[in-house]
Amino acid sequence: MAHWGRTALADGSGEDATGSRLTAAGVEAVREMERLGMIFDVSHLGASGVEHVLELATRPVMATHSSARALRDHHRNLTDDQIRAIAATGGVVCVNFLAAFLSADPAEYTVDRLVDHIEHIVSVGGIDHVGLGPDFVHEVLTELTPPCCEDLGYGGEIDPLAYLPGLDGPRGLPLVTEALVGRGVPENDIVKILGDNVLRLFRAELGRPR
Repeated sequence: MAHWGRTALADGSGEDATGSRLTAAGVEAVREMERLGMIFDVSHLGASGVEHVLELATRPVMATHSSARALRDHHRNLTDDQIRAIAATGGVVCVNFLAAFLSADPAEYTVDRLVDHIEHIVSVGGIDHVGLGPDFVHEVLTELTPPCCEDLGYGGEIDPLAYLPGLDGPRGLPLVTEALVGRGVPENDIVKILGDNVLRLFRAELGRPR
């Protein structure tokens, strides 16, 4: 419904200070998406908009690329209450790989920090409600998209496009598997995290009209 700023449907997370919920058109959009069998994605939606969607939702909701606000207080991340509420709909929270969403300290730009976010979301929402949302958009933003005037809201010296070492593209995904194995996560749980939870949700809901 939005990226960082305001649209006719809702405010993005860059406008959190407004406290805005969905517009009337946004509410109608949620209803129509559910009727058609579309899965609603709350990533990028402002905090009040997320709460509004969760009040309205009658089908599972996703966050396709957001991390845990309890570990990194950034407006693009989700609170524990929001994670629990998404899990309660039967949805999935997919952890973002962009380093600035994982830590404010560049010394913590590591795969282990990513796994911290995964494990936190598991502890809050349950193992059936977590996935990966890498946000591999560096080439799109640097090569294909014209310069934009949006304030991404990072502040300071943080590079908003910085990835974790080795995790700037799909070839690095085995590093995540290796880190999960190193933490002692059971194989069945690793499979769920790497994609089975999202596939289960898609097969159950996507394209199935109400």
